[in-house]
Amino acid sequence: MVKAAWLYHVEGLTQAQIGERMNLTRRRVNELLAEALNSGVVRISFGTSLAENVALEARLCARFGLAEAAVTSTPQDSGLMHDVIGRVAAGLLERVIATLRPAALGVGWGSTLRETVRHMSKVRSAEPDMMVCSMMGGLTRGTGINTFEIVNGFAEALGAQCQYFAAPIYADSAASRELIAAQPVFRDLLEEAANVDVSFLSVGDTTGQSLQVRYGLPSHIDVRTIVEAGGVGDLLGYYLDRNGRPVDHPLSRQAISPDLSRYRGIPHRIIASGGPHKREILRAVLRAELATAIVTDADTASWLLGEGQRM
Repeated sequence: MVKAAWLYHVEGLTQAQIGERMNLTRRRVNELLAEALNSGVVRISFGTSLAENVALEARLCARFGLAEAAVTSTPQDSGLMHDVIGRVAAGLLERVIATLRPAALGVGWGSTLRETVRHMSKVRSAEPDMMVCSMMGGLTRGTGINTFEIVNGFAEALGAQCQYFAAPIYADSAASRELIAAQPVFRDLLEEAANVDVSFLSVGDTTGQSLQVRYGLPSHIDVRTIVEAGGVGDLLGYYLDRNGRPVDHPLSRQAISPDLSRYRGIPHRIIASGGPHKREILRAVLRAELATAIVTDADTASWLLGEGQRM
């Protein structure tokens, strides 16, 4: 029942396609979809996690000392990864906000965060006293997943105020970064970003699937030099090695975002990412205890737990 409902409501298959895939008649598929709605398993979106995913959540928390984990089924179509993780992340974030009532929420940017905004409930009490802060500079090319659109989207969904970080993710050099960070407006923005109550970020990888690799790196930086230095991906623009330590690379001194020591001081740090290309950086983040909560897909969760046994 759950599988049929997932294929229909999330992956968009027709009842005939589901019948072919599951070796069921179209009538039986229709009965299963009706049962899913009547039982409350499906409302507008999935109303509960699969039992297997709940078990993965518990194991992730126990293994990596997380306060919470949310695991969604891995879509058969990898192009839906951002959407399915965004759905679950939206529910987790709404619960955190409703429980903690944070004064400030810090967010990054990217496809997963865009989908999270899209799936956040519009029927909720406003949070006019909450400030949504951008925690990092963004891409210099305008897209629907840049820092301005993401921060504004969260503020609108939450009925909150917002604060932009009008800077690129990287300065041209370490000296330029220090000059920018010393300016009163940017010094204040970095300080406020480091003092949020809840942060909600994604992580980046070092493959061609990364928007940062494609559009965000300085023109003179080749991502291969980051990989050669041991980098497996980034958090807040800082490229990390497999153990979650910043790599010895110029970009480590050029990121316009709070440094990781300040980031660790944020009480609630949620990271949402999934897919095979994000596994190495997610493992690094978990090893370094840089997250207090994680949102990912089931295949990635299983991989992280398997790798964790050999840590």
